[in-house]
Amino acid sequence: MSALKPVRAITAAQCGLISCETCKLLARPAHPEDPGHCPRCGGELEFRRRRSLQRTWALVIAAAVCYIPANMLPMMATTTFASSHADTIMGGVVYLFASGSWPLALIVLVASVMVPLGKLIALIYLLLSVQRGMPGACHQRARLYRMVELIGRWSMLDVFVVTFIVALVQLQPLMAVQPGPAVLFFAVVVVLTMIAAETFDPRLIWDSAANLENEDD
Repeated sequence: MSALKPVRAITAAQCGLISCETCKLLARPAHPEDPGHCPRCGGELEFRRRRSLQRTWALVIAAAVCYIPANMLPMMATTTFASSHADTIMGGVVYLFASGSWPLALIVLVASVMVPLGKLIALIYLLLSVQRGMPGACHQRARLYRMVELIGRWSMLDVFVVTFIVALVQLQPLMAVQPGPAVLFFAVVVVLTMIAAETFDPRLIWDSAANLENEDD
């Protein structure tokens, strides 16, 4: 008795359907070249986001380039009556840990260093997995994409902290706090990674898996 073959899932694209990016409704396109609009919300239908991989790669590379000065340049410059000094992100983490504020140091380390770097690594992994047609783990990659999209808005912690400190600590000429050049680069990294997550089309993950199954057949 021959073993039963596992049933392979059929994608919406293989059924001639298209998913609305706004309300997630599965609809039948009006025309192969011009899908039309969603019958429920009126949003424009797209089979796949145009040049999704190229745009996401460009944004990820730009964010990776800006990530270096964001961590190397001073994040905040403090000027007192006697002296002045500037702190990078890691310098601030070390200072907070040495002064006993290790919970705050841990929060800054995770939100300002590990989260942006983790988002870059995750996006690069998703791009390479789609381009190389990596088999399996589609559900895990889809969850990873949703996680990157979710935590993107919480990566501006350093910018918010510096903004509040600059607004509150202005005791010139005794003491003044000014934002450093790293604030701009850090904000650019956060914005670019958020846009990169939006330009990446997660449906490509399932397309690559479907292409591998067709090749096996």
